[in-house]
Amino acid sequence: MKMKLLVLALLMLPLGVIKASAENDYVGSDQCFSCHQEIYSQWLATGHPWKLRKVDKARYAKIPLPPGYSWDDITYVIGGAIKKARFIDKEGYIVTAAKDGSEAKTQYNLEDGSWSFYHKGEKKPYACGPCHMTNYSKEGNQDNMEGMVGTWSEDGIGCEECHGPGMNHVREPSKETIKIDTSSEACGKCHQRGGMGPEPPAKGGFIRHHEQINELKAGVHKDMGCVDCHNPHQRAILVKDNCLECHEEIGKSYAMTIHGKQGTRCVECHMPKATKSAISVASYTGDVRTHLFKINTAADANMFKEVEDNGKKSTFAQGFVTVEYSCLSCHGGRDKEWASKNAMNYHDQK
Repeated sequence: MKMKLLVLALLMLPLGVIKASAENDYVGSDQCFSCHQEIYSQWLATGHPWKLRKVDKARYAKIPLPPGYSWDDITYVIGGAIKKARFIDKEGYIVTAAKDGSEAKTQYNLEDGSWSFYHKGEKKPYACGPCHMTNYSKEGNQDNMEGMVGTWSEDGIGCEECHGPGMNHVREPSKETIKIDTSSEACGKCHQRGGMGPEPPAKGGFIRHHEQINELKAGVHKDMGCVDCHNPHQRAILVKDNCLECHEEIGKSYAMTIHGKQGTRCVECHMPKATKSAISVASYTGDVRTHLFKINTAADANMFKEVEDNGKKSTFAQGFVTVEYSCLSCHGGRDKEWASKNAMNYHDQK
């Protein structure tokens, strides 16, 4: 009789909950919707859930495919929501060539519809854990595909990647039964490259992508947290416009400048797009805003430094942006000397 009651109870649970019992109590993000509809909808728009998605979802996103490929040749799409899309083949490897093996650009860039090379011609395993999925384990191969390094409970960054397994919270909804971590390190687990230290790696005249924690710690706002400006459930572009909370007097003087009068925001100069994720729009304009904030107005200042370690040279951003990124990204017809002269003490100029 007890066994029959147990079977009946299990049958009454949602399928996702039954699956989670065998996967460390991860229930899946869909279980959160019934109580957190607004937050769930905001999360969908962030791009986090689309860091990795199976072909049966991605094929309806109107993303073009690399040369020679059809959707029947693809198992997963990496990204494809905001910046770029890459593709995974039937063996779990990232597509790096045309289907016939010839040279081809296989990364699709959403902003301008262009294509870029990605590890051209290499046999490239999908080893992007733990930042593109939820509850990552480096053991095994997802879907038993040899190119997929590791296993996970949910594709993309689900609710439980930040809040922890949700089984207890589903059973007893309260703040005590779910993890709430607002530290910058919680975000920095993925928004970093090469660790969380204050050394943002750079390449080709731009800071490399997903390094916000490195930039933050290298800059003048290193004591601030991500959630001071960002709602983690919303898209990053919906950041709070709260510079004047700390910089009220500077804001008053800036309002009298030509840029202030025309409504140019603080971020246009102090958070220029000195970081590149998919494309560079111009010589000094990437596609991601930096989190360094401080502007070094000297005409001879170099935003980057080169470090040699055991014969290997690496490039890193320093703790400031320079005038070619802050000024010349808009004033393209000018030079650094002009920008330096006009940028000094800019907030006090009338």
